[in-house]
Amino acid sequence: MARNTVADQLVEILREVGVERVYGVVGDSLNPVVDGIRRRRGIEWTQVRHEESGAFAASAEAQVTGQLAVCAGSCGPGNLHLINGLYDAHRSMAPVLAIASHIPTSEIGTGYFQETHPDRLFVECSHYCEMVTDPEQLARVTRIAIQHAVGRGGVSVIILPGDVAGLAASKQPVGHALVTERPKVRPGPDELARLAELMNDANRVTLFCGRGTQGAHDLVMRLAERLKAPVGHALRGKEWIQYDNPFDVGMSGLLGYGACYEAMHEAELLVLLGTDFPYPAFLPDGVRIVQVDHRAEQLGRRAPLALGVWGSVSETIEQVLPMVREKRDRTFLDNALRKHAAALERVVGAYTQDVEHHLPIHPEYAASVLDEEAADDAVFTVDTGMCNVWAARYISPNGRRRLLGSFSHGSMANAVPQAIGAALAQPGRQVVAMAGDGGFAMLLGELLTLVASDLPVKVVLFNNSSLGMVKLEMLVAGLPEHGTATQHTDFAAIARAAGAHGVRVERPADLRAALREAFDRPGPAVVDVVTDPNALSMPPKITAEQVSGFALSMGRTVLAGGVGRMIQLARSNLRNIPRP
Repeated sequence: MARNTVADQLVEILREVGVERVYGVVGDSLNPVVDGIRRRRGIEWTQVRHEESGAFAASAEAQVTGQLAVCAGSCGPGNLHLINGLYDAHRSMAPVLAIASHIPTSEIGTGYFQETHPDRLFVECSHYCEMVTDPEQLARVTRIAIQHAVGRGGVSVIILPGDVAGLAASKQPVGHALVTERPKVRPGPDELARLAELMNDANRVTLFCGRGTQGAHDLVMRLAERLKAPVGHALRGKEWIQYDNPFDVGMSGLLGYGACYEAMHEAELLVLLGTDFPYPAFLPDGVRIVQVDHRAEQLGRRAPLALGVWGSVSETIEQVLPMVREKRDRTFLDNALRKHAAALERVVGAYTQDVEHHLPIHPEYAASVLDEEAADDAVFTVDTGMCNVWAARYISPNGRRRLLGSFSHGSMANAVPQAIGAALAQPGRQVVAMAGDGGFAMLLGELLTLVASDLPVKVVLFNNSSLGMVKLEMLVAGLPEHGTATQHTDFAAIARAAGAHGVRVERPADLRAALREAFDRPGPAVVDVVTDPNALSMPPKITAEQVSGFALSMGRTVLAGGVGRMIQLARSNLRNIPRP
């Protein structure tokens, strides 16, 4: 006879809104929820080896599907392990619901075994965090939590003591018209008129794009054409704006390259489109700045604004375009395109010359070959650190590929857990985890998750036996390198021992064949690429201000090592410049 507990009711609501799986590690206080999932068709328990991985996986699923994803942790240490992945999900605006089970209600506040205070712990990394202590609460709290996660974009947490989860459910109806999609925000007429006026009055306009330009690529191109404006992007805007872009001048920020920085600083008007760009030191002084964002709280928190526009990027551009006069003078745009191409030409040879003989392998070369061999609709998940550098410069977007990482939170070890979520959410789609050896080792247990679930994730491991980004930070700060070297490990052998395909690549000439073999095989694979630990993205110019701290340690110019297929786009864009 079917039970009808509070946990059952929770599972029913999750299934009602389309949730197909819950990521986590089983534990006693969570048992009623896990059992409810076991007995309910259409939803499954997805076992990971660490709760942090479950939160990362849920975040990735939410980002590739745009739908609510769910993770769970048992009381005390179990749900405490969720916190790092939830911080990342929240800062990535991924709609994730976390179920944090709790100790028995009668023991709360007594220093009971495994007691923590999840109602306090998760407040900073969530929009909504509430504890259910009575069956009458469950349905309403769950609906409110889901609507916070989906409506505001980010994390909600339901704290559920194990004894409450096992109680008989309330008889109140479960059904409810839940929010499942976020609406577009249209700015007011006064804001639009002022935005058009600023654009019309400026002779030199640069557009700088973030993740908020998702779905607005064609509109941004139309605006750039109207304004004769260079278009740059932040890292999180790369996948949405760089492809098919005749106005592209590269990227600014910690991993920046090309002429984006110059185009931003030489403009009269800088228009920030859908970006909460976190590095004020890269923004220009003495340039009028306009920011367009659907989240009003993000307007003006990085730099003083001439105008803040509260609206979705696509809706804003669509409404303002008829008011913007077409500019005839292309001088600013054409100069920026020339500078961009020249910047890339100066460094492109570093990874193309004699690479078949360079040992250890250039990581730039490895990333470039990966870019060429991966599928046109692949999902790339990218570890924080030097893998971010290689992905930023070598993975070519095309409007179909996805690029996920811990780009706002900056956590290590995110790539493989995120790949788990992406692979489960979209079976049949190629998923590639660009992992560093440091991050891969940190959550190495998830290799077992890949094998146990037979997930066809391909881990391309940039194995330089070093914490390369930290090493760079020390060097830029003038400190002697210390504690960044790690032992030489054959991760391919570990992969084979775990039941996955594993191959170690030490010669550049073997790389392409190894990648092709891994991509052609079913199931998980680890391609362990031994890369040069001295390949660091050191900028050619470092100011005194750039020396202090991570915020500017990467500099603002392209690394010595090339930019892969991006040089082809830059060269192509030069052909758009009219001949005299």
